[in-house]
Amino acid sequence: MPGISSVGAYIPKYRLPRSVFAQAWGSGGGAGERAVASYDEDTLSLAVNAAVDALNAQGRDDVDAVFFASTTAPYKEKSSAALVATAADLPANVRTADFGNSLRSGTSAFLAALDAIKAGSLRSVLVVASDTRRGFPKSSFEATFGDAAAAVILSNKQVAVNVTDYISTTSEIADVWRRDSDQFVRSWEDRFVITQGYEAITKAALADLLTKNNLTNKDLTTAAIYGPDARNHGAVIRSLGLDASQVAPNLIDGVGNAGAAHSLLMLVAALENAAPGDKVALASYGDGADAILLDVKQKPKFEKAVSAHLADKRALTSYDRFLAYGGTLATDPEPPSRAESMGAATKTWRLQSDTIRLHASKCNQCATVTHPIQRICYTCRSKDDYTEVRLYDKPAKLFAFTKDHLAGGLEPPVLNCIAESSEGSARVFSILTDAGPDEAKIGMPIEFTFRKMNEAANFHNYYWKVKPAVKVT
Repeated sequence: MPGISSVGAYIPKYRLPRSVFAQAWGSGGGAGERAVASYDEDTLSLAVNAAVDALNAQGRDDVDAVFFASTTAPYKEKSSAALVATAADLPANVRTADFGNSLRSGTSAFLAALDAIKAGSLRSVLVVASDTRRGFPKSSFEATFGDAAAAVILSNKQVAVNVTDYISTTSEIADVWRRDSDQFVRSWEDRFVITQGYEAITKAALADLLTKNNLTNKDLTTAAIYGPDARNHGAVIRSLGLDASQVAPNLIDGVGNAGAAHSLLMLVAALENAAPGDKVALASYGDGADAILLDVKQKPKFEKAVSAHLADKRALTSYDRFLAYGGTLATDPEPPSRAESMGAATKTWRLQSDTIRLHASKCNQCATVTHPIQRICYTCRSKDDYTEVRLYDKPAKLFAFTKDHLAGGLEPPVLNCIAESSEGSARVFSILTDAGPDEAKIGMPIEFTFRKMNEAANFHNYYWKVKPAVKVT
């Protein structure tokens, strides 16, 4: 029976206390904090980091498909799943598919992957969901939303969590939407959205699933039920008669509503603490609902998942900076940091191994490891005799850095640095991100993180920056 073998997640390091919204507007905000994608992060970079988290725990050998889900993909016409697969260093014969336009697209991708494995057309599918939704300034969505990504590897072997049954329902309802021309999410009147939409549809799907399997709410060990916000999530939980011990963390207070990624993010958090014999129900919502029943054989493999990312955080206390990171507030780009509008597509394509996959060349004669890839070994001078090795999943330390106060940007000074990988002591020129100017220390543990570098010729350019290593307990 196919099921989950590995899970992963990525939550941006920046957290904005919701009290900042009240300070900015004189009211609203609410309790807790929300995760905020930094100026060099977007939906795709979050997705790659979550995917790598899941792959680092399990490995890449059997993965033959990548399904990507989001309502805020950076391209309206270009596959995001293809870039995730490339950055994840998967082979060219991997199948890719993109799911979008619905908050339910995360579980839609999950179920599509499950069906493909059951049918025998795929062996192991990496499903990754990511969102960076925006609410109108001063709206409740602005404070409630959060940026995050979740990844699940479904497989027909090494299964830790069986997917025993699932149902899907469809409901055409204009409750929450965003048109092609909209930057911000729109919504109808709250009572209609909740009572006729989220609450009624979610509860009905979960009830149908339990009835179909001769179960009651009390038979569930954990219920991971999507909620648009903490208040309405709590109301649905109470109406279902679930005990507090049965409810998976809703993550609204510490992360926010992560859109298409939220249901899978809750599932990952629940499975981190699962035990053999647990029965878990997952319910998502968006133009209908998906309800999925899972039986835990053992904890799935994971590395950082949700818990480590929740603990690794940095306070963001500026409302203006929050707007600037999300592109809502335009700032002076400062001439030194302006990217030239140049046709770089050919160069990006040609250098994929160096940049997107972060490969180095390892000399087959003397084992010297070099980045970027070198045809001629600078140690033994052998030519075209090397093996490509991946660097971003290896431990590294900060070898050298400089503070560039003239580069401009949203977080001056730019910390240009050299990272030294544990893979043959290869040295990589990069940028230290998610760190203040006084945090950089020679020899400090760092890790690679996939980031958006700039936009040139009207497309996005990505590369691997480094950040202080996340502690995994």
